[in-house]
Amino acid sequence: MDKETMRRTDKEEYSTVTKTRVRKRGFIILGIFALFAIILLYIFFSFRSGLNIAKENGVENTGEEFNPIDNHDGKKTIMIIGKDRMDEGAERTDVIMLGQYDYMQKEMKLVSVMRDIYVDIPGYQSYKINAVYSLGGVELLREVMAHNFDINVEEYVTVDYDAFMETVNVVNPNGVTIDVEKDMSEKIDTELKQGEQQLNGKDLLGYARFRNDEEGDFGRVRRQQQVLSAIQDEIISVDGIVKLPKILGTGMGYVDTSMSNKEMYRMIMSFMIRGDKDIDTMTLPLDNTYQFMDTSHAGNVIDMDFETNSTALKDFLNKSARKENEESSESSIDENM
Repeated sequence: MDKETMRRTDKEEYSTVTKTRVRKRGFIILGIFALFAIILLYIFFSFRSGLNIAKENGVENTGEEFNPIDNHDGKKTIMIIGKDRMDEGAERTDVIMLGQYDYMQKEMKLVSVMRDIYVDIPGYQSYKINAVYSLGGVELLREVMAHNFDINVEEYVTVDYDAFMETVNVVNPNGVTIDVEKDMSEKIDTELKQGEQQLNGKDLLGYARFRNDEEGDFGRVRRQQQVLSAIQDEIISVDGIVKLPKILGTGMGYVDTSMSNKEMYRMIMSFMIRGDKDIDTMTLPLDNTYQFMDTSHAGNVIDMDFETNSTALKDFLNKSARKENEESSESSIDENM
């Protein structure tokens, strides 16, 4: 074979190899796009499936008056309201919490507010904080938080019993694992036995609401935080992450919130992917900062030292546990050098 023929053969082989590589790259890119499209379709239809659960049950969320001021501090402070069943024509709050997500530090914090705290209510007589929602909705409750605790709430989420139960059943149809600390049945519409078990939405709600023991509302707040921690563990599991779009859809279908779907999804995905999964918790009032007091119009209430608790609350929300740990580690290194 002469040199010219060999060069022509080499060129043909090189051209064939190059074309094969180009085709392979094309198939790989096409496959990536196809996979991406499938994931997007799965997210979309799973989210819609969750929304439809609420629609099929006739749920309609119309929104409420809410006039917040954005703190512009890279954090989102959210008022979480668990609505009780109607009582003599008034809808009171069974749960009041403050949630905060720090986009910079990727930290989530949760503050439980005792429902019997005696607060000043602008335009009304002082009363328990759980009565505020029935008087003026989320806007008045936002004003009460600012007036009594000097905290600016930027968003709200209201959840009723059905929303909680349906969302829990989507998170895990077989139930969420909880170590029930004692037998419970009084005033919770279910009967629970002591011991570790998987509780469905109805039973988990009953466990979170129980307060007919010596701890009263303080025990209930502690169990609410336990329940939220257990649900979080389910969601950040592999199965939970796969079901996350449907979980979000179910929640968004049932809850009433000032947050857009986009903002809610952005915050949750930031927390799921990059956030510190150890949620810092706090309960108000702090130990040794309150006393029980009988009133003629509101019954037995919690008379709280607002100055001490407000200062502690602002410190809790403003400080970064991750940043403090990093500074502590750097200090230890410097001391050892």
